[in-house]
Amino acid sequence: MNSEALKLNTMRRTGRLLSLLMVALVVTPPLGAVADEREEQWKTVEQMSAEDKALFDPATSTPRDAAIPYIPAEPYPFQAPYTAEEMGYRSAEFVHIGRWPQAIVDVFGVVTSSGYINQGVSVSYTALNGRPGLEGYIHDVKPGEPYARWTMFDTFPPESEGTQQLWLPYRTDMEHRTKMDYYIYSEQLRRVRRQPQPLRDQRFPDNSQTFDDVIGRDPWEMDWQLLGTDVLYETIRFPNTRPTITQNIQGQFVERQTSAIKMMGDDYPHYRADGGIDTFVLKATIREDWLPGYGEKTLIFWVDKHLFYPLRMEKYNAKGELMMVEVRLAEHENKARGDFGYAALSTVYWNVEHDLVGFSLHDGQLQRDWTPEEEKMIFTPEFMRRKWLLQPIKSQAVIRDPEHFYLRPRLYPGKFPGERNPAVPAEIQARIDAQEAAGHLVFVTAGGAKSAETAPAQ
Repeated sequence: MNSEALKLNTMRRTGRLLSLLMVALVVTPPLGAVADEREEQWKTVEQMSAEDKALFDPATSTPRDAAIPYIPAEPYPFQAPYTAEEMGYRSAEFVHIGRWPQAIVDVFGVVTSSGYINQGVSVSYTALNGRPGLEGYIHDVKPGEPYARWTMFDTFPPESEGTQQLWLPYRTDMEHRTKMDYYIYSEQLRRVRRQPQPLRDQRFPDNSQTFDDVIGRDPWEMDWQLLGTDVLYETIRFPNTRPTITQNIQGQFVERQTSAIKMMGDDYPHYRADGGIDTFVLKATIREDWLPGYGEKTLIFWVDKHLFYPLRMEKYNAKGELMMVEVRLAEHENKARGDFGYAALSTVYWNVEHDLVGFSLHDGQLQRDWTPEEEKMIFTPEFMRRKWLLQPIKSQAVIRDPEHFYLRPRLYPGKFPGERNPAVPAEIQARIDAQEAAGHLVFVTAGGAKSAETAPAQ
């Protein structure tokens, strides 16, 4: 996400008071009423169906690749039955930004527990140095070399318009640990500045997600375990105050009913008859030899059984405390890539420690085959001095009011006890209870009055 835009916006933010709906006025049933009845569909490995067990290889040690000894010998994308490690590799295909050349507009923001909302909009271009997909990332780029180039041009808020960034993320291993070269062009300074590499496990300023949440973690940096199976009926949750959302679809603005948006888009062929998605639940433990001193200890992934697309992720620290919940809505954006063409439409990140709810929505997604001349021209620090927005992409997805913000994801406290502990402090649980009763976020100031602020709308 564009941390520079958030910093600039923070320095110039403008607030206005909004009146919030009182819980007593809400007559709709709690949002959790239906989903809670379905919560007991999770199963441990021992309880899995014969069909699911046939897809799972319980081996914890498999032959390794002769050229790259830390990856499996079986050629990616593997064949069933899958080990837990192979499931983890398959899920790593689907990072936050699709693994193919493209142009998108990223609308992102965060809301605090007191109701201050901060947002930005950035047009982003992506080019690759190898083949699309995880296979190209593993085999086409040597460790220590950049595998992609991302340029970002801020268009909102107005005071940040023209600020640009260039990210050069690297293919890494134990010997080559540099993850990214990072440049910023500031409209105010009129200079390109190289920035220090962000700490991978630290969240961006004024936001809820970390650098690795955006770039992605390499699957060989973790040990993998299958916990079992589950059924998801929702991921991102829209409030009852936001019945529609406007999306840029192939250059056309389309108003969609939020209640009709499906977890993996309309053409995903594997929905259950009741609308749920069957998932494998994976536990990934950070390897200290690969990531010494890393602030995250374990990650729990819910991945669909057919594509291994990660729909939900939980992060826990070394004490077993819940740090963050990430949930996604996906669409089949690149049909030429078949099952590997799914990409995040929207992602919500809930940082539990600070009770920050952040989001990133990828609007107007376009596959883009850059010419060699375009790649040489656009994806360089020098190009940012030109202040040239090569392909403008518009969006109307900025959230106008804090009470229209996405809800905190569900916690599912009864699932997989002993492997996960999604407990939260009492004051945060009280906010969750108020949210569930109202159907939207409820903000309480230090003085007890319900109020909220928002940056000016686009």
